[in-house]
Parts: sequence; C-alpha cells; structure tokens
Amino acid sequence: MVNETPHRVALYWAPRPGSALWQAGCRWLGRDAATGERPPQPVVPGIAGDRFASLTAEPRRYGWHATLKPPFRLREGTDLNDLDAALQALAGRFCASPMPALRVEPLGQFLALRPQQEAVAANALAAACVQTLHPLSQPLSADELQRRRRAPLTAHQDALLQRWGYPWVFDQFRFHCSLTGPLDALDNESRHAVVQAAIDLFDPLPPVRLESIAVFIEPGPGADFRLHRHWELAA
Repeated sequence: MVNETPHRVALYWAPRPGSALWQAGCRWLGRDAATGERPPQPVVPGIAGDRFASLTAEPRRYGWHATLKPPFRLREGTDLNDLDAALQALAGRFCASPMPALRVEPLGQFLALRPQQEAVAANALAAACVQTLHPLSQPLSADELQRRRRAPLTAHQDALLQRWGYPWVFDQFRFHCSLTGPLDALDNESRHAVVQAAIDLFDPLPPVRLESIAVFIEPGPGADFRLHRHWELAA
C-alpha cells in the first residue's frame, strides 16, 4: 500500500495473490506484482530463456491481470483516497459471479487467456469502471493522444479514444489476460512451442470468479505496476 499519488493507476481484474491462477500467471510473466518477487519462468522447448523473457516483457511490466480501465493519471487535485472512495461505492453496485472458462488463444499478434463465452458481468464492470472513474482521470495530453493513434484505429475507435482516453472500451472491449507481446517474429515451430507451454500451464487450472476490482499503481514513469489493493464486489 502507498499513500503518495502515483504516476498512473489502472483498474484490473486480477486473481487473488496466492491463488492457483495468480501463481501461474506470475510464474509465466516472471514477476509477482504483489510482492515484487521474480519467480523463474517456464522452460519452453526450443526457446532460450532470455528470448522467452523478451516475449513476455510487455505484459510483465503491467502485472498479471485483465484490464477493466486502462492506466490513467489522476486528475490534478485528486489522490488515491478519492479513487478508493469512488471504487468502494462502485464495487458495492456489482455482485460477485463465476467467470466463463479461460483458455489460451491468440488475440491479434499476441497470446492471451480469453473467456470461452461472453464475459457479460466482466464487460459490464469494465464499462462502469470507465464511465464512473472518468471524472477522476486526467485528460490525455497531445503527445499521449498521438501515441495512442500509432495503432491503426477506425473512426469509431478514434472517437472513443478522444472521449474516454482509450479506444478499446465498451463495444470494443475484449476481456483478456495478456501472456505475451507480439509473436509475429517467431517461426511456426517456436510459436507452437510457446502456445503449448501456455496451454500446459493454464488449461488445467480450476474455474475462477469475478470477485473484486484490483487497483494497480505505476509509482513513477516507466516503473513496474504494483498491486495496491482489491475492492470486493457485493456478495
């Protein structure tokens, strides 16, 4: 827990520290965002350890999670106390519920853990996080807006970006836990090895639930995101 205002905050779905999925995700990424520990990553046949570390570097910085509201800066004059008060009220509006089965599958050029059926409750919670917390969010600067536009966007996605600070919200939202960065540089054999290693680690895990909103913080620019706290959904 921290008291100072961080550089950015993010609202995630994240398994409980110590749970099977949390431990598996932290091992896969090579970092535990709750403790700061660096567990050894899986050995993937045909993939050197440093190569696998590079493939997982992008999601490792953000911690093991699925995004509900992407990283944002708190508006000037607000702090974590304001955020916590808003989230306490928001969490009380939603009931804990089972999640659809999560399985390993490609999502664009990267690999992710995805629900096998539409995650209706998670989608609704993500939309509420974006809308409810928007008044606490600092608007994007011109440079930040330009960086967001480096990825090809439709007119609709660009409109969402300008209104909400992120293009992948509401009808464009796709619940997922990122497992890798882009895999397009891998040959077919290497890509298959990474996919199979993920399936071997994640597919046997027990079902999970949507039970809380996890607050992660980025203490300073470019720092690794850390777990700040969980806000419980209603029983």
